[in-house]
Amino acid sequence: MKTIESGRSMIEMLGVLAIIGVLSVGGIAGYSRAMTKYRTNKTIDQVTMLVTNIRTLYAQQNNFEDLSNKTAYDLGVIPDDLVPSTFKNDDTNSTLKNAFKGNVYINLSYATSTDAPAAGGTGGEPTAFEIAFDGLSREACIAMATSDWGSGSSSGLVGIAFKGEESGAKLTKASDDGNGMYIGCAGSETTSAALGKGKVIACPAGSIRVPLSVKRASEACNCIGTGSNKCSITWKYF
Repeated sequence: MKTIESGRSMIEMLGVLAIIGVLSVGGIAGYSRAMTKYRTNKTIDQVTMLVTNIRTLYAQQNNFEDLSNKTAYDLGVIPDDLVPSTFKNDDTNSTLKNAFKGNVYINLSYATSTDAPAAGGTGGEPTAFEIAFDGLSREACIAMATSDWGSGSSSGLVGIAFKGEESGAKLTKASDDGNGMYIGCAGSETTSAALGKGKVIACPAGSIRVPLSVKRASEACNCIGTGSNKCSITWKYF
């Protein structure tokens, strides 16, 4: 008697494994792109909601005195998805996290160059506020840089600062005017001579206007600083 055995050869098995590998890599890449898009859209929604909530809450006030992460949380203007499980409602642990796991800062500010305080001085009233998001991917930064955040006076937009680095997103009160983020932004709107360094200020009425062109957004979101491929964006409103 003769027994006939059949099966797949080693070459066929290697071919099958190669196809599975290609499909797996493609699936992972597609999932990564989908997640980046999801997080980008979520971040845009978070910023929009924060700006709307803060401006609505302070609509009858003359300034944004005492505004901070802690105050915003106490007043109920922060979306739940920005509040991590490690959040503690005090001055030192009120760290917020965005969809890219980067830090979020809410800070009072000054709307015009004449309101900005001198070094060591008290300055004028904080008639504006800043929202800064750290740890953004380059793709997310470009998408947000080319989005329309408001151009008319009713939008309250003062300016947007883009930094190609993960740390240092929050602008200090004394440095606002020096960075050119005041109404009109009539002066220089870069914090570095080379725009490719990823330090750009965009303003509704400035020489570098919002939304940025794709080319300028690519320059602003170069992400070459600490924390590879991480960008920071600071929005300023009054």
